[in-house]
Amino acid sequence: MVSMSVEHTPVLLREVVQLLNVHPGGIYVDCTVGLGGHTEAILEKLEGRGRVIGIDRDREALAEARRRLARFSNVELYHSNFKNLPLILTRLLVDSIDGCLADLGVSAMQLTSPERGFSFREAGPLDMRMDTEQKTSAAQLVHELTEDQLTDIFRRYGEEPAARKIAAAIVAERRVKRIQTTSELAALVERVKGRRPGSRIHPATQVFQALRIEVNQELAGLEEFLETAIERLRPSGRLVVISFHSLEDRIVKQLFQKKAGKCVCFRPAGACTCPRIEMVRILTKKPIVPSGEETAANPRSRSAKLRAVERMEV
Repeated sequence: MVSMSVEHTPVLLREVVQLLNVHPGGIYVDCTVGLGGHTEAILEKLEGRGRVIGIDRDREALAEARRRLARFSNVELYHSNFKNLPLILTRLLVDSIDGCLADLGVSAMQLTSPERGFSFREAGPLDMRMDTEQKTSAAQLVHELTEDQLTDIFRRYGEEPAARKIAAAIVAERRVKRIQTTSELAALVERVKGRRPGSRIHPATQVFQALRIEVNQELAGLEEFLETAIERLRPSGRLVVISFHSLEDRIVKQLFQKKAGKCVCFRPAGACTCPRIEMVRILTKKPIVPSGEETAANPRSRSAKLRAVERMEV
């Protein structure tokens, strides 16, 4: 169990609450509760009236959130993947909601707990599972996938230029001995890539991102989730999404444009197959990013991008 000493700083907190347009009496869903920072701010804005439904796939994070939110009686927390939102709402007999938040980042607790295996900064097992009850871990991928499969993951999810060389080095290394820890994998990647003089970004950053995305299937079903969330919004209800890398942000941006009735296939007008049905109004023409003050106080927020839409009458 994680210690309560874990520092939790919710990203873009003021902007999230403002764009959700939280009002007393409304029903809101935090699809990625984490340690409960955003959820707490929403509940405070509700002033005891209304309801918050919280979802997270990490049991340890939910336990911390329950402690943090214990003073509120109008919050319900569920251990599940946010992609199960329709099932959860149906079971709760909730037809429509006033707002929905999805923060797609890794929590501070996951990053600062070496035993969770998300970070290369401290030695820990190659795990990276957000839901520790699932079977597939990073260690299994590293030791069971072929060189071609590893190369594909590093290229697709990490946009890693040295993907083939790193995959080959992993396959060669595991013939000799098992790669046991995050620090061992990080050191291997650094040997292959080297380190740019003066660079603050560790050479293994993209490989770790790629493995984490594959382990947790972070992109699979994201578009379907966004569509479902929009469908569940009441007119004037809002969906706010925070992403942390270009692959997620691209999916969010294109889906929002599609639901706003814009062309996302970029074909000539006569060949366009986009629905062109305006279901939402885009509230963020450009993604909102943390201020310099926020990134200085919370460096993990530096890559965050926030996009939001509002449901329209159709």
